[in-house]
Amino acid sequence: MSYKLIFELGAKVLQQEPLTFEEAIRLTTIDEADIPILLGIANKVRITFTGNQVDTCEIINARSGSCSEDCKFCAQSAHHDVQCAVYPLMGQEQLLQAAKKAEAHGAYRFCIVTAGCGMKNDPDFDQITAAIQKIGRETGLERCCSLGILTPDHVKGLKAAGITRYHHNLETSKSFFPQICTTHTYEERVETIKNVKAAGLEVCSGGIIGLGETWEQRVELAFALRDLDVDSIPVNVLNPVLGTALANQKPLPPLEVLQSFAIFRLILPNKIIRYAGGREQALGELVPLGFLSGINGMLIGNYLTTTGRGAAADLETVRRLGLIPIAQ
Repeated sequence: MSYKLIFELGAKVLQQEPLTFEEAIRLTTIDEADIPILLGIANKVRITFTGNQVDTCEIINARSGSCSEDCKFCAQSAHHDVQCAVYPLMGQEQLLQAAKKAEAHGAYRFCIVTAGCGMKNDPDFDQITAAIQKIGRETGLERCCSLGILTPDHVKGLKAAGITRYHHNLETSKSFFPQICTTHTYEERVETIKNVKAAGLEVCSGGIIGLGETWEQRVELAFALRDLDVDSIPVNVLNPVLGTALANQKPLPPLEVLQSFAIFRLILPNKIIRYAGGREQALGELVPLGFLSGINGMLIGNYLTTTGRGAAADLETVRRLGLIPIAQ
């Protein structure tokens, strides 16, 4: 009877005892009828360890398209034939205005995102740090960025500019990564995360579910994030884009998506587990249930190349559930 297993493992987590990999795998095999019970336990764990606050972040696609990397899911990869906007780095004033809009929308954090492998020999780095400083002077936002692979010197430069958290997804598990990207390695991504942590900054790192990975590989990702002591874990759900290598990937059933959120919460009880891209397509009218399966953070508004429900609708969902968006 899988509901007994759910109660047993839920009690273990609530007693601050970490799940083992084998225990987490057992939660992937529960009866479908018991998935709502798992969601309820995950919700209890969320409340116990992180309360009712929701960490909100709005992002800007500050430099789009023509990316050299071959990530199989990505609309911005130059390896794919996708009708995607391509433009150079936005100017400082443009980025500042985007930040001010995010603040007006109610975002707590603002993240500058650029297409590309990383900042090595990138002439835009100084302009990005200058924009981060300007946003810090003229808004009350927590500032984040997602610029790909970094060296320790890049991390120092971002910290000096005022970044408090750096985003760099692992994307998927180590064992599945070569099926998703061949132009850089999983180990390079891990090294950037370690460089960021070593500098005393927080890390936002998660991945995408529904890429074709097994349940075991999905759980492997969650444990890797736990081992790296990542602070914020965005969980995207693949939204297949025509022209990418995963355009025909079969979507995950909604209950499996919610079950995945709940298992991540039990593995990572005291972390921010963040709603990210693909939730609208994967869940439709079930989007609010994500917050009742362990989610306590979200991207609000739009994503890099696709539109969301809008910041106002996102925050209304949060409030109607009795949750509290973190304020400035």
